[in-house]
Amino acid sequence: MEREAIIGEKDHSNWRELKNRLFFGTVVVLAGITISPILLIVYKLLAKGLKQINFDFFLKVAPDTLQAMTAVRNGEIIPGGIANGITGTILMVVVASLIAIPVSIVIGIFLYENQGKKYANLIRSLTDILQGVPSVVLGLIAYIWIVQGVTKGFSALAGSVALAIMMLPLIIRSTEETMKMIPISIKEAGAALGVPYHKIILKVMIPSGFSGLMTGILLSISRVLGETAPLMLTTLGSTTINFNITKPTSAVPLQIWEFYNNPNMIDLVWSSSLFLMGFVLTLNIIAKRISMKYS
Repeated sequence: MEREAIIGEKDHSNWRELKNRLFFGTVVVLAGITISPILLIVYKLLAKGLKQINFDFFLKVAPDTLQAMTAVRNGEIIPGGIANGITGTILMVVVASLIAIPVSIVIGIFLYENQGKKYANLIRSLTDILQGVPSVVLGLIAYIWIVQGVTKGFSALAGSVALAIMMLPLIIRSTEETMKMIPISIKEAGAALGVPYHKIILKVMIPSGFSGLMTGILLSISRVLGETAPLMLTTLGSTTINFNITKPTSAVPLQIWEFYNNPNMIDLVWSSSLFLMGFVLTLNIIAKRISMKYS
């Protein structure tokens, strides 16, 4: 009887080990299926886009149709690059950040300090609704507000406003959640020392939540970097490098759309997409490192 019990227990242990292995194998297979589209996209971008990556790609503006057609016919690399798109993207992202970050942090702190109050709940609900609004609608709003009302024409400022509106919800909610994670004792210690309320926020709460705040900011920037629809309604695009926010400018997503509509510039579509993916990936890695270092 004792021997049979030992054998039965051993069989049961072997069965459990077999089930664990089957479950682990299933998880590995499903995880591989999940990430396979990403790997295929990265492989395709590298295979198609690397041949156009050179110094001219970053330093020169986009070529015209004749230059591209001549290069394609001769089997050469398409001359020019996306310098006007890179500078336009950086310009609009910087302006959008200057608009969105201070406003978002203030609103996020307000929501944290007034939890449960009707007005704060209303703002929180509106923030969640804004996060779900399609980007083309926000571009239309910026068109009505800025293009028609302020600059009287397409401009980088209008595109920046559209991107800033898109950045607001993510930074607001990340700010509120970051403030909730800070121990209340830190705030109470500042108050006990007689520190004014605004200094507690500026000198204690915000530095303590730097990791979460910076992560939310970088992720919001990553989100708007690839937006095309709102920029089509606000910035129009430009064939030259422009740093005047009241004038039309280009952006990398806009250039990708323009290249796609020109059969002679398909190679630039892959290269521009590879650059944009690398830029966004870099920002996400930086956000992760900041979160790990200052958490």
